[in-house]
Amino acid sequence: MSTQKVAVVTGGNKGIGYGIVKGLCERFDGVVYLTARDSERGKAAVSKLEKEHNLKPVFRQLDITDQNSVDNFKEFIKKEHGGLDILINNAAIAFKVSAPEPMSVQAKETIRVNYFGTLRVCDALFPLLRNNAKVVNVSSSAGHLYRIPSEEIRREFSKKDLTVFELNKLVEKFVKAAENGKTVEDGWGSSTYVVSKVAVSALTNIQQKMFDEEVPNRNISVNSVHPGYVNTDMTSHKGPLSIEEGAKSSLFAALDANLKGKYIWYDCKVVDWFTNSAPSN
Repeated sequence: MSTQKVAVVTGGNKGIGYGIVKGLCERFDGVVYLTARDSERGKAAVSKLEKEHNLKPVFRQLDITDQNSVDNFKEFIKKEHGGLDILINNAAIAFKVSAPEPMSVQAKETIRVNYFGTLRVCDALFPLLRNNAKVVNVSSSAGHLYRIPSEEIRREFSKKDLTVFELNKLVEKFVKAAENGKTVEDGWGSSTYVVSKVAVSALTNIQQKMFDEEVPNRNISVNSVHPGYVNTDMTSHKGPLSIEEGAKSSLFAALDANLKGKYIWYDCKVVDWFTNSAPSN
């Protein structure tokens, strides 16, 4: 079993995830796993990093929505390394504004991938985290609490004693509202992506609290980040930031920061997630 340090990036074959893998390979003293749902695309991304940048990440298939895939990845890391030091939950989807799918379909799929997929990976890999491990949940400016219109729903998301079980029920309530065509009426707003990322930000707060209470001496940190408006497929290449710039906050949280349970902006400044108004920058 290898004793070298280990970093894992989900959704690493393109966009911000690719930029994060690149940055880790340049700075992290250990093996960097570029994971992707599609094996061919993942292997192609590794080949590109090798040929264009002389970097050597390792590809491993990981579909965050597939329990078997997640379990297989967990067993591989456990057998090969015995643990991991950095986990960056980057994999996510977003429907385009012009997407033909009804709100009910968009809500169910977006929550399934962005929230429950992230939670699935955390449930599997958290037992493998080593002392001083860093977890980064890639959220968004859309994941700021103020983006939820209803004050009552904001209170639910920001409860200091909110549990994962309660958060699961909360996002399931949103999916149900979408099925009934009542997301706006019920105070959720009209964006499935917003709700999914607010849920990821809320999950970060819960996870940090759990580590602080259950294993305080292990010094494990969980932070969420907003990577900025980046030039990727997800933004239809409208974002002004490069993928390297988009990776900056994740790399800061994983390699540089001594922060726990924070919401970190693309410029690496900590933003108050609990406020009911938009961040100033």
